[in-house]
Amino acid sequence: MLVAILGLVLVNYNTTGVLTFNYSDLLKAELPAGVEYVLMLGFFIAFAVKLPVVPFHSWLPDAHAQAPTAGSVDLAGILLKTAAYGLLRFALPLFPNASAEFAPIAMTLGLIGIFYGAFLAFAQTDIKRLIAFSSVSHMGLVLIGIYSGSQQALQGAVIQMLAHGLSAAALFILSGQLYERLHTRDMRQMGGLWHRIAYLPAISLFFAAASLGLPGTGNFVGEFLILIGSFAHVPWITVIATTGLVFGSVYSLIMIHRAYFGPAKADTVLAGMDGRELIMVLGLAVLLILLGVYPQPFLDTSAATMSGVQQWLGSAFTQLASAR
Repeated sequence: MLVAILGLVLVNYNTTGVLTFNYSDLLKAELPAGVEYVLMLGFFIAFAVKLPVVPFHSWLPDAHAQAPTAGSVDLAGILLKTAAYGLLRFALPLFPNASAEFAPIAMTLGLIGIFYGAFLAFAQTDIKRLIAFSSVSHMGLVLIGIYSGSQQALQGAVIQMLAHGLSAAALFILSGQLYERLHTRDMRQMGGLWHRIAYLPAISLFFAAASLGLPGTGNFVGEFLILIGSFAHVPWITVIATTGLVFGSVYSLIMIHRAYFGPAKADTVLAGMDGRELIMVLGLAVLLILLGVYPQPFLDTSAATMSGVQQWLGSAFTQLASAR
């Protein structure tokens, strides 16, 4: 991305004679079509690695598996979302024409991510790797919302990022609490825990259901807005994405079933959740429900910015359609 930034600055300097990194000035830069596309790819690939987008995703499951609980919470709750912010803040506004031309490819990568992340989640025995692959699937939907050209879908992507940050962070916290009691993340060595650990299984079920879009949570609002907004612009991609989201319920419930139901693998006494652990996850649950029940403040806050992004991208889509 650094090379792309320098390239953008130099192209703007060649046109205007002004050497500047000022964002407002670079937004006005006039770029040849081929140059704009190459520079846009430099930005997109950098953010795609961070989001992550298939096929740039392979670092994420390993990072979560090796990271402590706090590292996984930080990664899932905050760091992944900076990539989507980068696309909305830089890639689309700076290169609207190239982004409009690239949008079908980006949304196809989002579709692949939804299905690929879901199928890989099925095969996991490590609970943290399962949650990591579910993030790949959810970020695929966010990518579709970003490149759909719909303001409703763009705002849905913002809500989905907030909701996923809360639900994924909670699931990693809960998996860490489970590890502290069992000293393993292998779901084949779990089972029969529903009545053996107070509160933790039920709270895990809530966040697993939230991650698959439980009505009343922010995840439902985000997914619904993305799908409704995208359908008006890219109906077939939206239909396929909706089908892929069904698999989210499968791997989420597989995780709960393997961890908490079935025959018990041991009869050791396990401690229930203490007050500190309960406060952490219940606070996230309250925020997630508030986001699902009353998302309007977040929609109002993002409306002006997302309207600007939609206008840049929508105008580019119109020009691209007329050129064809």
